[in-house]
Amino acid sequence: MLDLIIKGGTVVDGTGSPGVVGDVGISGGKITAVGEVGEAAAQVIDADALVVAPGFIDAHTHYDAQLFWDPLASPSNEHGVTTVLGGNCGFTLAPLKADDADYIRRMMAKVEGMPLPALEQGLPWSWSSFAEYLDALEGRIGVNAGFLVGHSALRRFVMGAEGTGNAASAEQVAEMVRLLHEALEAGGLGFSSSQSTTHSDGNNDPVPSYFADRDEMLALCGAVSDHPGTWLEFIITGCNAFFTDEEIDLMTQMSVRAQRSLNWNVLSHASTMMDRTLHQLRASDVAAEAGGRIVALSMPSIGGLKMSFGSYCALYLLPNWGDVLYLDHDEKKAKLADPTVRQWLDEQARSSEGPFQFISTWANMEIGDTYAPENAGLTGRKVGDIAAERGVDPFDALLDIVVADDLRTALWPLSSDDIDVAWQQRADLWQDQRVLVGGSDAGAHLDRMCGARFPTEMLAQAVRDRGLLSMEECVRLLTDEPARLFGLKGRGRVAEGYCADLVVFNPDTVASGPIVERTDLPGSCERLYASAVGVEHVLVNGTEIITAGQPTGATPGTLLRSGRDTETVLP
Repeated sequence: MLDLIIKGGTVVDGTGSPGVVGDVGISGGKITAVGEVGEAAAQVIDADALVVAPGFIDAHTHYDAQLFWDPLASPSNEHGVTTVLGGNCGFTLAPLKADDADYIRRMMAKVEGMPLPALEQGLPWSWSSFAEYLDALEGRIGVNAGFLVGHSALRRFVMGAEGTGNAASAEQVAEMVRLLHEALEAGGLGFSSSQSTTHSDGNNDPVPSYFADRDEMLALCGAVSDHPGTWLEFIITGCNAFFTDEEIDLMTQMSVRAQRSLNWNVLSHASTMMDRTLHQLRASDVAAEAGGRIVALSMPSIGGLKMSFGSYCALYLLPNWGDVLYLDHDEKKAKLADPTVRQWLDEQARSSEGPFQFISTWANMEIGDTYAPENAGLTGRKVGDIAAERGVDPFDALLDIVVADDLRTALWPLSSDDIDVAWQQRADLWQDQRVLVGGSDAGAHLDRMCGARFPTEMLAQAVRDRGLLSMEECVRLLTDEPARLFGLKGRGRVAEGYCADLVVFNPDTVASGPIVERTDLPGSCERLYASAVGVEHVLVNGTEIITAGQPTGATPGTLLRSGRDTETVLP
């Protein structure tokens, strides 16, 4: 007798083949039959009029910390995600020396927007090695999860405070390489690093990996080549605008040295800057000619980014804005009220060529929560409309509201690229072999964004509402495509012998619910949250983690380890 049959659904198997009405039989956590299944089962799920697809794979998350207080990886689980990959951007919680725990916590709080009280109260901080970190999660997670080994953690472990601002000696590089070998042998999925100027630690200094020279980078990538089922992930300053030739060469040589693919985050496409997109993708072409492989991550959803002048957010990443926004509260508030400073900030913002360029369209900013009596009634309104009523410039209208609110105003930038031509260009990019759908940052920037909702947003917007992708192609991009790039054994398809990671959803209603605020983190911290609509069942290794759209609390996830759960994919 089978453990479970999902009966009568349209099976979209992940390969891009046309969906076929049939059954899926499951036993022992694996798919045992696809088609007409006549065998009896202990449980039957009626999937009539529903789609049965492989569980979605999120290639770029920061669930490294959250899984300790939230083993279900919410809200990704509600949106059909069954596998999450973490340890990105060079930021991991191991290896770790006890004396450095506070530094690592404060770095993660700053660079990845994880509330410090949640990090302090929600994790045991009981490990030293990367192996011990993985073991602390083993057997207690609701989704499959695997982690790259972060460069900043390696550098801090070996160099301590000297890792900030200094090049490593040959002996220190050798020790980092040794630790990386040890971590990969324990199951680390590869190596991640950041040399982006947008990444700073709790002291507002560049993160440790920023100071690595080329020899250090290539030595660490060389270590990766010795371990099966591994890959590279990297962020550099040019990811936010245009790559320099030197950056393209570095990424290429990293991939060639490791003999593994390298993915970078994130390809930010704008319809008015197609030249920038083509320039960024040239890195993939250069790498291919040299025997490497570079893949850009690209997010399919638009919007959902909350900001405030009172706390760290994307505004701080606008050119030179940190000169004002890092001031203490009263001085910052005074500067924001100064017409001369306002003019300078506006000019600086408009000079941006990075992924946050759209922010400077101030008229397209939506006002969220307000606090001052004079701002009553502005919630939900666009700054441009308010400015027109007041007869002032949109940036002045925005800052008048913010200053009156003592800098607490919640702001929601709306994309000006939500137009047909831009959507078609993005859909074309998602199907480009140089691009992978992903980059959610789920588990990070918890009070500022909710990227975890991207699978249901993509199904709703790109498939049902706009008809840019077939259901089969969209599912392939969310499942088999990342599984094959990263060599995930037995995952990403609905096929006999594969792990029973499955999502059952209603194609007529699947979508993301609205983004709301929740106070459910350790330390009573807030986060943004979006539930899913139309996702009826989610299974991980044959066990339901979502039933009738609600979490079951089950924790059947596998802690993915390189070599055992992954296989090598050469460039």
